[in-house]
Amino acid sequence: MTLTAEPVNSAHISDDTAGVFDRADYLRDYPHEQVSFFQDPASGLKAIVAIHSTTLGPALGGTRFYPYADESSAVTDVLRLSRGMTYKAAVAGVDLGGGKAVIIGDPATAKSTELLGAYAKFVQTLGGRYITAGDVGTNSDDLDVIGLGTDFVVGRNAKAGGSGDSAPMTALGVFQSLLAAAQAHWGSRDLTGKTVGVEGTGKVGYELIKLLLADGATVLATDVNTAALERVKADFPQVQIVDSVIDADLDVYAPCAMGATLSHTSAEAIAAAVICGAANNQLTEPEVESVLSERGITWVPDYVANGGGLIQVAGELKEHTAEQVRAQVEKIFDTVTEILAKAKAEAILAGDAADAVAEARIAQAVRSRTAS
Repeated sequence: MTLTAEPVNSAHISDDTAGVFDRADYLRDYPHEQVSFFQDPASGLKAIVAIHSTTLGPALGGTRFYPYADESSAVTDVLRLSRGMTYKAAVAGVDLGGGKAVIIGDPATAKSTELLGAYAKFVQTLGGRYITAGDVGTNSDDLDVIGLGTDFVVGRNAKAGGSGDSAPMTALGVFQSLLAAAQAHWGSRDLTGKTVGVEGTGKVGYELIKLLLADGATVLATDVNTAALERVKADFPQVQIVDSVIDADLDVYAPCAMGATLSHTSAEAIAAAVICGAANNQLTEPEVESVLSERGITWVPDYVANGGGLIQVAGELKEHTAEQVRAQVEKIFDTVTEILAKAKAEAILAGDAADAVAEARIAQAVRSRTAS
């Protein structure tokens, strides 16, 4: 097996990944500490690990296995996702930094024990600066395999020493965020009679639907994955399956698939009064939030809403019980309430309010480190 790892250096990377240091829209505040490209020709592995910050602790973030159109798209995704993990960890109150990894390829055809083993060896070479977990295209079974080759992995199955699938806790965090947004927008956290459109019915979307129905909401759902939709149909026959939810007549839009569904165009057209979901990087650009705000739409910053999974795996590192983890995830309701109240009191966007909370914690850590 030939293992290669290349740092970001425009003299050594192909044209479609050049200019990483010039992506000012992603690196305008805190620049990434490290971005590494990994390749193993024998298994077909092509992976990128981005470490955004280790100020609060080792960088933790999931491994996304996805058939990107090109390497440039993969770089963009890993840069944005890893930065988001820094802010997510800071707001969630866990002692972790922000990192993320992407594996380029279709997990349905490219995933193999050999590929995951090669990836594990690369993670190990980072010496604990990056800890991996699951994400789109990877699951606890995959993490069990990865765990055979590296010490720096969380989210494995319980039989392998992990805390298991993080989807239920991620969904619980989104649900608590949605309740806080409903309280702020309508004056009540009761979702009875509210219509919620869930976009993406995979692991997290499925669990969210379960919580929404139990709370009395009417649910519409969509997904490009036929198997995921069939599971929802079988388990929740009361859910209405539609081709699209973002343009439906909704009270709440819950994006739980890939990000970037909220553009200037969709923000101007969407009927929902509240937007809260598990998808990362929901806005195509930060300015889209201004459009939502001007229309009186309450948006919960994605990295705040989807922090439940991170809280779970952070708890795994500290050997917290399931009850302790659940209690901390449920506190996301208080965090979102604080952020939305701060936005209203200071006449700023919710995204800016959330960033301010995260940046204050990071700044405090820097001051404490400097003082010591």
